[in-house]
Amino acid sequence: MARFRYLRWDGEGDPFGFDVDVGEVLEAMSKDVFEGSGAGEALRRLQEHGLQGRFGGLEALGRRLQEARRRSAEGLNLAGPLEDVRRRLDEILDIERLELAQLDHEEARFQEAVLDALPGHPAGAIRDLSGYRWASPDAGARFRELVQALRREVLDAYFDQLAGGLKDMEPESLERVKDMLADLNVMLARRGRGEEYDFDAFMEQHGELFPEGPRSLDELLKAMAGRMAAMSRLMASLSPGQRQELAELASAVLADLDLAWQVDRLSGQLRQLMPELPWDQDASGSGDEVVPMSAAVDAIERMGDLEDLEAAVRGDYAGATLDDIDEDRLRSALGDDAVGDLERLKEIERALERAGLVNRSRGRLELTARGARLLGERSLTKVLERIRREPSHRARGGQAEVTGATKPWVFGDSDPISVERTVYNAVTRTGPVAGGPDGGPPSRTVRLSVDDFEVIETESRPRTATALLLDLSFSMPLGGHWVPAKRMALAMNALIEGKYPQDSLYLIGFSDYARQMKPPDLAVAGWEHVHGTNMQHAFILARRLLADDPRGIKQVIMVTDGEPTAHLDGEDVFFNWPPVAITIEKTLREAARLARMSISINVFMLEHSPGLVAFMDRLAKLTGGQVFPARSSDIGEVIVQDYVRRRAGRRAS
Repeated sequence: MARFRYLRWDGEGDPFGFDVDVGEVLEAMSKDVFEGSGAGEALRRLQEHGLQGRFGGLEALGRRLQEARRRSAEGLNLAGPLEDVRRRLDEILDIERLELAQLDHEEARFQEAVLDALPGHPAGAIRDLSGYRWASPDAGARFRELVQALRREVLDAYFDQLAGGLKDMEPESLERVKDMLADLNVMLARRGRGEEYDFDAFMEQHGELFPEGPRSLDELLKAMAGRMAAMSRLMASLSPGQRQELAELASAVLADLDLAWQVDRLSGQLRQLMPELPWDQDASGSGDEVVPMSAAVDAIERMGDLEDLEAAVRGDYAGATLDDIDEDRLRSALGDDAVGDLERLKEIERALERAGLVNRSRGRLELTARGARLLGERSLTKVLERIRREPSHRARGGQAEVTGATKPWVFGDSDPISVERTVYNAVTRTGPVAGGPDGGPPSRTVRLSVDDFEVIETESRPRTATALLLDLSFSMPLGGHWVPAKRMALAMNALIEGKYPQDSLYLIGFSDYARQMKPPDLAVAGWEHVHGTNMQHAFILARRLLADDPRGIKQVIMVTDGEPTAHLDGEDVFFNWPPVAITIEKTLREAARLARMSISINVFMLEHSPGLVAFMDRLAKLTGGQVFPARSSDIGEVIVQDYVRRRAGRRAS
């Protein structure tokens, strides 16, 4: 017996999940599919644009990331760290000068001279003040606090949270940092030579300097490299003078040349290991907010994360997938709603695959026969809706006759439901009826499934075999005919499979050559950028297919926008524009052979050029067929209506 547990929602995710309407998704992809794109390309475009009214796509995420990066750059003053140090140092010196002015002795005048001779840049001033005897206790305390803060800022600027693992910035603490960097550089050198290294021992000795607890050397190096690359971008964004000043400031506050050397060595090794990072790229800040050095590097690192996310969202590199987009970083940058949109975009492909509408073959996403059938069913539904809205276009014919048989209900059936067979199927599917409670009489509600339904067959003989000839030549998309023609062909396939399963349909595409197609082929086939409209070959292929079909009524339906310009010449194709007499004659000869086999020909003509009209007049007179001028926007309704009308007329006769 199944058991269920219900827990209080923790606020994470969508409690109802994401309900993907695969039909709606496939419909959104259909225009690209019908224009010749593969299923993978069509899905990628859907993922780029999203589903209107449901969720945003990658383009929207990209725009939001660009806006977030622009806002970060606008508020960032890359010279701010120097300005902040100058401001704080000037405040300290003003306090000291005020104290010295109140002292009336020669040493005070000497100290004033020392202050007046300090270098104009903070790095030199801090270096010269390191041995200065402060007259003002307050100024001295503030200076020491400034040096401590700058040490922490420099370490944070280079190593992010490394300084958070230190209790203070005294020489002993800096010595620990130097030892850690030295051991890390040795470990990197060993790995570079292919020698063994012990990361666990390294973390056991220095782990307290890394509060985030990296689990591997690669994880540690990735974090360090990202931070150092951001620091290099800060330096690259300054003027040469500012860059030198900031470098001297970092060296002055660390007051340890060996530490500086270890930092430079590590930076060089990380550049070699991860050259793809944006080393030394100008961050182009344009704001006026004064922030400390580590905050400036934080901002640049965030900008780098946004740039990485943008690149992953654009996916304009080989092998790009949605899994390349880091959800945690996306959430940090744009919030939970952006991650929700990303999850929906990922779910689309999984839902299509679960529904059997697409599959992957040799790394390519392809439409399945089931997917093509669903496209056809949706196209047919739209066609039938338009026919019903236009009473003058409704099919007329005799009343269908009951054959005495029933058949399983399929999409498109309008025959009456057989209640007896439907209930019988439901009862036999669910098994014997159990006894009621307390040994009472049997009691069970019969639950119907879609597969239980049967309808009373009203389809009468004779059956029909149809060859649908579809022009694939270059002129079809130029005239805007291609997508409506493909929708019509898939709708016809759905109509015959659903409502007239005893009939058969052969899909034939033709340009320079003709070939038989299956619905999945037609769904993704593009127009062919070749010269030639080879109706002769299409008629030959239709004759061969229909000759082997046992059905009593046979017909050819051709959809084209041009007159014949090519014919078979042995195994080759002869092409000429404008059409020449031999092409016209060979094409009409094949059409006449179809007529002699009692195969009717109906042509739907999408253009009305004089040459095309003249050829179609000759074809109709020679074969007794019919030619219908048609607009491509109406081709689906016209052909489906004509097919249904003819079927109804044959039943009534």
